[in-house]
This record gives sequence, structure tokens and C-alpha cells, in this order.
Amino acid sequence: MCICINCQYVDRCSTYYAVEAQHLQPHLTESPDFEATEPSINVNIRQDGDVIEMEWDVVGCESFLAEPGKWSRLRPGELLPT
Repeated sequence: MCICINCQYVDRCSTYYAVEAQHLQPHLTESPDFEATEPSINVNIRQDGDVIEMEWDVVGCESFLAEPGKWSRLRPGELLPT
């Protein structure tokens, strides 16, 4: 799971913005103004028949500042992105 969902910067971060785009998810902001320092992204690739799925997860980031539940407070009632 992406660590961004519990980061203070999730709604301002250009890295998370890119992850949202890869997952075809609505953006928390249309104009991110924060650049993460040294984010580490895992990309998992799965094939189901003719369909290839890619899942992007930020698993490390020098800029990470814990704010548990930040994403959920921004999107109340929505399921956490996977």
C-alpha cells in the first residue's frame, strides 16, 4: 500500500499526483505544489489473460511526514486506494 495516504503532503505532492494518474483516480488537487525528496516507487505488474495491470505504490520518501488518516479525511466515506 502507498505510504502517501498517511502523509501530511498527500494533497499537495506531485509524486502522489502521478500515482493517482497511473491508477486513473481523481486527483486530490489539480495543481500540486510540493516536490517529494527521493520517493521510492514499487511498480507491480500482473497479467490476467490479455490484460496487463500495473500498480504503483510509494514505499519510501525522504519527505514523508506522518499524518495518519490524512487521505481518509480528504475523501470521507471512500475506500482507501489500493
